Order: sequence, then structure tokens, then C-alpha cells
Amino acid sequence: MEYRKLGRTGLKVSPLCMGTMQFGWSVNEVETYRILSATLDAGVNFIDTADIYSKWVEGNAGGVSETYIGNWMKQSKIPRDQIVLATKVRGEMGKGPNDQGLSRFHIMKAVDDSLRRLQTDHIDLYQAHWTDDDTPIEETLRAFDDLVKQGKVRYAGASNYAAWELTQALWTSDKNDLARFDCIQPHYNLLHRDEFERELRAVCAAYEIAVIPYSPLAGGFLTGKYRRNSPLPESKRAEGRKRDMTDKNLALIDEMEVIALRHQATISQVALAWMLADVVVTSPIIGATSIAQLNENLGALNVKLNEEEISVLNKMTAWKEDEE
Repeated sequence: MEYRKLGRTGLKVSPLCMGTMQFGWSVNEVETYRILSATLDAGVNFIDTADIYSKWVEGNAGGVSETYIGNWMKQSKIPRDQIVLATKVRGEMGKGPNDQGLSRFHIMKAVDDSLRRLQTDHIDLYQAHWTDDDTPIEETLRAFDDLVKQGKVRYAGASNYAAWELTQALWTSDKNDLARFDCIQPHYNLLHRDEFERELRAVCAAYEIAVIPYSPLAGGFLTGKYRRNSPLPESKRAEGRKRDMTDKNLALIDEMEVIALRHQATISQVALAWMLADVVVTSPIIGATSIAQLNENLGALNVKLNEEEISVLNKMTAWKEDEE
């Protein structure tokens, strides 16, 4: 496993990050332990979660993914320094007016709740899950800075921030000598390129911000399971993929299959390999509901696309004229 620096920091993380949104949703606690143990055994040391996972499940109050991870670390007696543990704050965790957001009030309570669920004394990467228009960015960053000074948090990051919002945060940190966002978690994949590439990519490159994209397989579409003239699987996720079933996207899947056969790989491995070839990308966030799915994702680390293959994929998914 070749580890990568998290942006300009000295922290080393694996080139793939294990996302845990599915734990407590489509994966039970026992299977969660198996997947996490196999993840660590494979050399993946980077685990990402959030306090709200998986609050959208009926009867789930949130915090379940963090709880499962904490129980796994305790039961497995995993040395804490062998894991780079990331979680997020922002979402609604209660019915009170201060049970969500990026105010100092909410952040200070939320971090202690996450630490309790995770059964640890520190979080390696604490991220603002998305922006909060009701809270000044300086207030948010001062809270993060205090958490770093207290030792509860090692590094700060953000998710779902636009280029101008990330730049504003960096400027505020620099002006006030506060801990800065050293990592960004954007929505990015072959089907969804412009949101990141239009402006955010340049900001990350210029200021050495680590990039850990989520949804690199476009909700499963880039695995190849949605094919031309084939019925959609019966699931809510499949319903959400109907919008991707265009001639252009289906032609992309056909081409990815050709590239995959050339490398003795799978379509999903080609999708991840395309992203891993970008020097600005640090560690795409993968998900797994089984050991087999985990191993398939890990196989992407052995797939090295050549310049021509990358160019073909870029042209087929181009959003600006100079790539077409």
C-alpha cells in the first residue's frame, strides 16, 4: 500500500478511504465488524463517517455508524494510532434549535457526542459536513481551532463547499491565525465532473488541500450493473439512477467495459482508477456492503490506465469544449 500525504500536512492516509454511510443502514453491526477488519488488514487506514449516519432510516436517531465503529475498535482492540478516523458535523441531531449547524454551541456538543460514540479521545479529521448560512465562518473556524488546541481534533476539513466558500474559509484562517481546512470532500465522479473541476479543483491544487471525493461510482451506476436493454434492479437507489440512463452514459459504460477487459479488471475498478490517476485527488471514498465488494474496490489500486484511456474517458464525459 502506497500511502499519500493528506494535503500539505504530514499525515499519511491510504489511497482509498472506507466510507461508512451504509453501516446501520444496509449493513448490520456484525457484518460491519467483518468489513472494517478486512479493510484494515488490506492496509486501508482511512475511515470516514458522520454523526448523522444513518438518520434517514426509520427509527434511527443518527450516530449509529459512529457507534458501530467505536464498538468495533473496542472489541477488536485495534491500536488507535493505526487508524485515521474522520467524522463530520452539521446535520440535525435533535429537535432543538441548536441541535444542528456549525455554531460554536453545536460543534462543542457534537464533538463530545461523536467522541463518546466512537469511544476515543480524539478525532483525526473533523469536517464541516456542509455550510451553515446562519453562522459566520470565523465562529466555525474558531471552534475548530479550539478543538485542535484541546487535542480533541487533529485536523479540520470540509465537505460540500463551493470554491468561493472554501477560499473564504482559508482566508479567514490565514487572517486570524486559526486552524484551516486541510481537506475537502466533494461530490465527484466520471458522470459528475463540472462541480469539482470548474473552480474547486484549482483552489485545492493551489492551496494544497487534500481531496477525498465521495460517490466515485455514481451511486452504483459506474459499476456496470445498469445496462442498455436491461431492467432496473428493484430498489430505491436504482430508481434514483434512472436519470443517468442516457445514451451518452450507457456508451460510456460500454467503453469502460472494453478498457476493463484490457486490464483484466471490472468497470468499477476502471472508474476508481481514472480518479486515482489524478494527482489532485488524495483518496476516493469507497463503500462496501460485503467483503467481496470491498475486495473489488481494492483491486482498483492495481489498475493503471494509460494516457490514451484517460483521454477517451475524459472526452466521453466532457463538460467543457476543450475536452470534447
